[in-house]
Amino acid sequence: MAANGKDTTGSAAPVVAALDAVSVRRYTTGQVILDDIDWTVRSGEHWALLGANGAGKTTMLRLIGALMHPTTGSVEVLGHRLGRVDVRELRAHIGLVSSAQKIPQDATGHTVVLTGHTGTVQPLWRKYDDEVRERAHALLAELEIKELADRAFGVCSGGQRARILVARALMADPSLLLLDEPFNALDLPSREDLIDAMHRLATTRSSLATITVTHHLEELSPAIGHVLLLKEGRVLTSGGAEDVLTAERMTECFGRPIEVSRHEGRWLARSGRR
Repeated sequence: MAANGKDTTGSAAPVVAALDAVSVRRYTTGQVILDDIDWTVRSGEHWALLGANGAGKTTMLRLIGALMHPTTGSVEVLGHRLGRVDVRELRAHIGLVSSAQKIPQDATGHTVVLTGHTGTVQPLWRKYDDEVRERAHALLAELEIKELADRAFGVCSGGQRARILVARALMADPSLLLLDEPFNALDLPSREDLIDAMHRLATTRSSLATITVTHHLEELSPAIGHVLLLKEGRVLTSGGAEDVLTAERMTECFGRPIEVSRHEGRWLARSGRR
């Protein structure tokens, strides 16, 4: 399958997530958080979800992660429509990485990855046979952090913790991986290590689809081929990264002049002169 989410015959890849005329409103105030959202993510596609604070990015991710339901419209994830499926079972097949996840600080890297098998915060030791334990070790090796297997999560660096959480999310062998600001508070070397790891995953797992929420274009790996710009709860534009990540569209999205450049597959955005 090609990096653009199409197979070699040219037919469309399977849909892993689809939002159709989705709106979300707060019941208490009637505030519109998302308004008439249409979006389709296919197998093997790697999306960036961008927008200013309050644009609705986290709500979009929560919908696709089966953590909430829309007020109107339909959300289908991995072939199941929200409202017609046990969301607990569905979540077991969706990988989620977030810096806000609550992880026991004294748990070892291997133990943290193991909990991805059961989708729990605390380990359920009786659920982890030798095969599951070996899979956790293999994922740590795949993320190039096998030396963290016996190290307490709390003493790992930010970048190391981020890669442990990616390994944890992959324990369920998900078709869809959601990354909610995974680069939050990482220093430059840690950021680059995580970007490299995500690029390798995109290369080695051809059917895996990813959605990354971030505030900085510099945090996007060269594997990101699609971008959705969200502004005030509505889709401003979406499509191929080269078509969406332009100075004109980024300026419209963020409400100030923005210059966009690209070097060796990596993007950079900075405030332009008024």
